[in-house]
Amino acid sequence: MLSLLGYGMIVTFMALIMTKRLPPLVALTIIPIIFAIIGGFAPEMGPMMIDGLRKVAPTAIMVMFAILYFGLMFDTGLFDPIIRTFIKLIKGDPAKAVLFATLLAGMVSLDGDGSTTYMITLTAMLPLFRRLRLNPLILPCVVILAASVTNLLPWSGPMARVAAALQVETSQLFIPLIPPMIVSFIGVLALAFWLGLQERRRLGLLTAPGGNPLRATGMDEDMGDLLTLSDENAELRRPKLFWFNALLTLALMTCLVIELLPLPILFMVAFCIALTINYRQMDEQRRRISAHAPAALTQISIFIAAGIFAGILSGTGMVKAMSGSLLWALPESWGNYLAPITALLSIPGTFFMSNDAFYYGVLPVLAHAAEAYGIGAAEIGRASLIGQPVHLLSPLVASTYLLVGLAGVEFSDHQKYTMKWAFALSFLLMAVSMALGLFPLYSAR
Repeated sequence: MLSLLGYGMIVTFMALIMTKRLPPLVALTIIPIIFAIIGGFAPEMGPMMIDGLRKVAPTAIMVMFAILYFGLMFDTGLFDPIIRTFIKLIKGDPAKAVLFATLLAGMVSLDGDGSTTYMITLTAMLPLFRRLRLNPLILPCVVILAASVTNLLPWSGPMARVAAALQVETSQLFIPLIPPMIVSFIGVLALAFWLGLQERRRLGLLTAPGGNPLRATGMDEDMGDLLTLSDENAELRRPKLFWFNALLTLALMTCLVIELLPLPILFMVAFCIALTINYRQMDEQRRRISAHAPAALTQISIFIAAGIFAGILSGTGMVKAMSGSLLWALPESWGNYLAPITALLSIPGTFFMSNDAFYYGVLPVLAHAAEAYGIGAAEIGRASLIGQPVHLLSPLVASTYLLVGLAGVEFSDHQKYTMKWAFALSFLLMAVSMALGLFPLYSAR
């Protein structure tokens, strides 16, 4: 009963946001409450929701100050050299624009934090994409696919969860995955270039003899407008403090990677330092905070609502029941194929459940069953990571709301556009992993 209630709640939620009947904030808050009442959990709902809020509070605080920090860095002109360099190299070519956006996302996401990747990449590339009149769904698509590959790094959440759940060394999981990750990222780059070519054709751009696809249309010269600042933006720029801001941001990224302090604290401290040094007057500081507060408020409100959703899903026992039903549905004769089954299950498993629920609830049971067929824990662990490209499109992943919010697109539209490519990337990762023997198709034992 709890399993059906859990699946019903998630399907109802997804149907409502994908048909745009309710905004995500409302659906994340109201739908779980309704289903908890239906399940008879009304008296216990309060503690469940508070528990969920406690778990997402650090992430919400981190996102709030990260938005404020990177918004401030954009005001100071920190990303202007990146944009100028990209504009000069891209020369108005949509194919190059999408390819460079993917490369940038891949480089930035090496810190293992999706929210940071989305904020930096979207801040740098979105003005260019808008000027080129590219499909607004392409940028969040290639960014999230690039981030899904680097989401398999040792310091990323999924890898850490698998290592902890199965009690195996992270190196056993990660080092064999390096070749499949490289091939998968090349696949994302190839997709990005192809999408750019499609946009070039859609816009009717021709390749001129000199190699500039926009020379025949006159749009290349218009790209210089991206480098022109309004009077208001020019006043906000701090070119004399460029190296200070660059070193501060580099120090922040380094501290994030080595986990010197909790992420929320690091962003709070970095924001306070940047605000104080770049804008000395109190009135200027208030205006900068007010300018970026709406974006921060929009995102953290969704994070908080997601905490209520996850709190009820976990507190009512729906997640545990869903895990049990998933395992019960597997026929015993499929045991020799548990490695690829685990890989395939990780796609819907991490989409409909949180990473915590799948890796801590379902994966240990699968790994225990696989031992009887001679399949090692590390092999099952690698297989369980295959679904990460699709996982990032789950409505339970709060950082994806940040991505679509920054890109100015609807969550449901982003899902519909990106889902097929995310599935293709998962299957590419799976095919390469099996070809290299990271986990077996069939265990004869």
